Amino acid sequence: MERITHYVCPLCGSSNIKKRFDCKDRFATGEVFEVCECEDCSFVFTQGIPDEKSIGRYYESPAYISHSDTSAGLVNKLYHAARSIMLRRKVALVKKLTMLREGKILDYGAGTGYFARAMKDAGWSVTAIEKSENARKYSMETFNFEMLSEENFTCLPQESFDVISMWHVMEHIQNLDAFWMQLSLLLDESGVLIVAVPNIKSYDAEYYREHWAAYDVPRHLWHFSPGTMQRLGKKHGFILERQRTMPFDGFYISMLSERYKGSRFPFIKGLWNGFVGWVASCDKRNASSSIIYVFRKKR
Repeated sequence: MERITHYVCPLCGSSNIKKRFDCKDRFATGEVFEVCECEDCSFVFTQGIPDEKSIGRYYESPAYISHSDTSAGLVNKLYHAARSIMLRRKVALVKKLTMLREGKILDYGAGTGYFARAMKDAGWSVTAIEKSENARKYSMETFNFEMLSEENFTCLPQESFDVISMWHVMEHIQNLDAFWMQLSLLLDESGVLIVAVPNIKSYDAEYYREHWAAYDVPRHLWHFSPGTMQRLGKKHGFILERQRTMPFDGFYISMLSERYKGSRFPFIKGLWNGFVGWVASCDKRNASSSIIYVFRKKR
């Protein structure tokens, strides 16, 4: 298996890189990976990641909820309940940002297709791309909604989308620069790019450190903060217009993190820390466990 080692920062190109700590893959293999940080721009990333051909086996589990839609266990049941609320909020956000009742949206990394279906039900023309064959099959069988494989991403018409959405996907993308260039080509000049990612500056990230479930090595290749997300967008000709919090994520991530720590009563402790993080994010938005970033092209 080929491993990818970054000798310079993938964001700013500096060679001034330091190790933060080791993180364990608690989902699939039990392997340990380094989490490193650029001392010049503060970008954080997983070191020694599997290459594109090898990383697939790290997703191979019926417990991977983005691909399998499992509801086994209390934590996943709560995830499903929160998702139904967030779907309505996501659809409302798209309409508010675009001021359109109908439009064209590309949902990249669509998982099992719930958001794509919700946008279609709202009257939008939806193109959905998903890497996982099982997730695409689930979408077809459950919703009769066909999603495209990722090979189609570079074949789509340029400037053809009013919105491109990515819900917890950017952290999985291998080649960030090439990917952002393609996003720019596909998005209409007045279009909106919506990117949701975990926030390493959140209350729960700083509390749990290497046990923070949202590090999710090696599936999460990059670990973003508000500052590095803004810099990444600017690098590729985008302006960060606004940020929105994702209030439920902190509860889910905290419960998983308590389980990873081997805590007694992880559900109760996770709920409490999720609540503390939510209170912190009410006062300071950058303390939210996950953040939605809204970008537009620089004109």
